Amino acid sequence: MKICGVDEAGKGAVIGPLVIAGVLTEDERVLRDLNVRDSKMISRGRREELFEKIKEVCEIKIVEISARELDERMKRESINDILLKSYIEIISEMRPDVAYVDSVDVKEERFEKRLSEALKCRVISKHRADTLYPPVSAASIVAKVIRDRKIDEIKKELGTEIGSGYPADSRTRDFLVRWFREHREPPPHVRVSWETVKRFLRGSSLF
Repeated sequence: MKICGVDEAGKGAVIGPLVIAGVLTEDERVLRDLNVRDSKMISRGRREELFEKIKEVCEIKIVEISARELDERMKRESINDILLKSYIEIISEMRPDVAYVDSVDVKEERFEKRLSEALKCRVISKHRADTLYPPVSAASIVAKVIRDRKIDEIKKELGTEIGSGYPADSRTRDFLVRWFREHREPPPHVRVSWETVKRFLRGSSLF
C-alpha cells in the first residue's frame, strides 16, 4: 500500500518561501527505522542527515512558493486555499492509497473533506500530524530543510543576518528594522502582504 505524508514550512514566516513537501513510501517501517520526528524537535544537522536518508528510501515532491508569488496569489485567495491546492497537486502526482496531512485549517475535518473531494485516495487530516505519522514527520523534515537552505541563499544574497524569517525571531525583526531605516522600502524576499510589513509601510512601528 502506498502511503504519503504532506506538510509545510514557512506558512507564518515574513521572509522567504512557503515550502510544501510530500513523502511517499510503500513501507512505513523504513521511516520508523530512521526515527523521523517533527522537524521542530530535532537539530538542523540531524534534519540534514535525515533528509538525505529519506531521499534514498522514499519518493519526494516539493512545491515552493516565493514571497512574491505568495503576495500576488493572496490578492485573490487565502493562504489556506493556496496550501490546499499545493497539497492536492502533490498528492495527485504521488497517487497514494492513503494520504496523511498536517491540517492547515483550524477545523481539521473541514480540511480533510475539501481534500477528499478533490482526490481519489483516503485522506487523514490532523493537527500536529507531524508528531503522529512518520510520513508526515518525514515531509516536515524535507520541507524544513529546503526552506532553511533557501534562507541561507537569501542571507548570502543580502550579505547580512536575517534570522529564521519568522516575526517571532529577534534577528529577523532586527534585520527588518535596519533595512527599512536604511532603504525605506521592503527588502527582497519579504512578504509585503503580511501585516508586519504593512505596518512599516504605513509608517507605524514595526513591532
